[in-house]
Amino acid sequence: MKSVNPMKDCKELCWSCRTQCQETLVQHCLEAGGEHVAKDHVKLMLDCIQICQTAADFMDRESALHAYTCAACAKICAACAESCAKIDSNRMQKCAEICRKCA
Repeated sequence: MKSVNPMKDCKELCWSCRTQCQETLVQHCLEAGGEHVAKDHVKLMLDCIQICQTAADFMDRESALHAYTCAACAKICAACAESCAKIDSNRMQKCAEICRKCA
């Protein structure tokens, strides 16, 4: 079934992804240490958190330029999903899953 409001659905998914990544980074990665806090992985998670928020903000205000932030968001979420999927933990797999969905 097609969504009645795909923009609203996309915006909500961006917010969910942002929240999941932020909670995973703060409540899981920083506590777990090791590969969870590898510099490139942490920077990618921070990028994902920021771009998801930015894309949602652009859609929220119905910016005519939202497609640009959404395109960047899709690429960054896909990269974050790949990075999270490499770490063997249920929490990281859950994060990878929402990043893939958001992408």
